[in-house]
Amino acid sequence: MRSVAVIGIGKTAFGAFPDRDIRSLAVEAISNALKDASVEASAAEAFYLGNFAGPSFVGQNHLAPYIGTAAGFHGIPCTRFEDACASSGSAFFHAWQSVAFGMYDIVVAAGVEKMTSQSTPRVTEILAGAGDMSGEGLAGATFPALFAMIARRHMHEYGTTREQMAAVAVKNHANGAKNPLAHMRKTITLEQALAGKPVAEPLTVYDCSLISDGAAAVVLVPLGQAARYTSRFAAVRAVAQTSDYVALDQKASITVFPSVKAAGHKAYELAAISPGEIDLAELHDCFTIAEILASEDLCFTTKGNGGPLAAEGATSIGGRIPINTSGGLKSKGHPVGATGVGQICDVVMQLRGDAGERQVEKHRIGLAQNLGGSGATCVVTILEAA
Repeated sequence: MRSVAVIGIGKTAFGAFPDRDIRSLAVEAISNALKDASVEASAAEAFYLGNFAGPSFVGQNHLAPYIGTAAGFHGIPCTRFEDACASSGSAFFHAWQSVAFGMYDIVVAAGVEKMTSQSTPRVTEILAGAGDMSGEGLAGATFPALFAMIARRHMHEYGTTREQMAAVAVKNHANGAKNPLAHMRKTITLEQALAGKPVAEPLTVYDCSLISDGAAAVVLVPLGQAARYTSRFAAVRAVAQTSDYVALDQKASITVFPSVKAAGHKAYELAAISPGEIDLAELHDCFTIAEILASEDLCFTTKGNGGPLAAEGATSIGGRIPINTSGGLKSKGHPVGATGVGQICDVVMQLRGDAGERQVEKHRIGLAQNLGGSGATCVVTILEAA
């Protein structure tokens, strides 16, 4: 098994782009990643694309070759991966495996979603398909409702407060305001977050991620070959993907995501490091409570202490474990198929020292955690500066 490096990263801005189609978004991100890696499209040996619901959002199936040929990939395998909001995390996991086990030397992994072509109610309906449609769906439960139940239970079990969840939103908006590619570059106060329009009690609009368009891409090669292309690469120390029940009522507890705990444990073990050695993390804050849960399940703090961790500033830039310096899904945006690879791009930027106003001082090892549904899929990636 070979060590692997990310030698190129590329993203589009995340936002609402009525004049852009899904193919042009993906090609822009891929072109940026190839340019960053100093690699020609003709050199790529495989292309792995993460996308959740292109057929539903934009009416286009067969997306991998549709996008791959437009990006300049001809005569190579082009494959689409779907794992809800962890779709491109899964694409990255399989791209990493294909390089690590010697199948290919140059692989491109990307993610894309074009969501704003549909109305908000229709987007909510499409996203609900990542839950258990035979039970939750029949009952009319959407993801805001499911995560509202998770939040309410966490509040009951651990004393988590709305103020602590709002602190996550305030922090991520502050970071996103400094990110030129973020969807919502807007700072908010704790009072604004608490007074936001109710979505599903106790969640307000400021607790919920954005409906976004966007794409992200990376170029992977064996670590031993990375210096041929660039000195600005990051080593992939570990990637782990795990699964769990889709429906909340099948879980032993809805305040713990076994997939996140298992993926984190496997990634830490493979990388031979402890949670305390992680310098920064991009966590899947589809809702503010999701960031709190992930910080606990990945052992950045003890169970039940994720809310205080955020409220006390430990997860802010300059804190003990900076989380979502990009702005997270909450502010950066959440084009669901692009999120996993987008998180990896954001971690690599930090490891390179390229994050500008959002740069953290200690940036040797970073972690990205990409969640699918209400914890049914999780991908955890650990990267290290070259």
